[in-house]
Amino acid sequence: MANNKTKYDGTDDHQLVRLYRKDGDEVAFKTLLDRHQTKIYSYIYSMVGNPEVANDIFQETFTKVITKMDDTYNEQGKWIAWVMRIAHNATIDYLRKQKRFVDVNAQGDPDYDFYDRLPDNSITDAQESIEMDESKKSLMKHINELPPEQREVVMLRHYYEMSFKEIAELTDVSINTALGRMRYALINLRKMFEKENGDEIKLSERR
Repeated sequence: MANNKTKYDGTDDHQLVRLYRKDGDEVAFKTLLDRHQTKIYSYIYSMVGNPEVANDIFQETFTKVITKMDDTYNEQGKWIAWVMRIAHNATIDYLRKQKRFVDVNAQGDPDYDFYDRLPDNSITDAQESIEMDESKKSLMKHINELPPEQREVVMLRHYYEMSFKEIAELTDVSINTALGRMRYALINLRKMFEKENGDEIKLSERR
């Protein structure tokens, strides 16, 4: 998925979409694809963990983008946000078919308040555990071990720098649910780091 320069490199997404929708300008669409494909593919891959599956979902996503752009894309919104929503839906459909996506909301309530059940310092402690860990490889290993809905919000928040409002809109949940998934993710990461550190201590004691 190498990027190639086009005559539209300095043109914003909104104008490129209009050129493609109005005139069928393939170069305009290719510019959009080259500009955003790494971000979209990386998101899909971070969710499924398999390059072949990620490529299939990526292709499915852009097939839907091409067929739906005239009918469902609203030019008032950001094109990349619309595409990411399609990629998200295609990815979640795959995970559900594989029975790997299970929402952790209590009693299936999307607006359940996680904060009533968890200690106030949980998120702070978890963030400190992450910040103190110097190994990005170790961090990514643990992120990949999270349930898909938790892994997704961590990736969107910390690697794509999306706000919780944007994450909620992308994943079609309430902001409270997005926050709850992040909190559970951080708690789980903290537990993973604690176990990892405990295992390292036990190993050193045996030597």
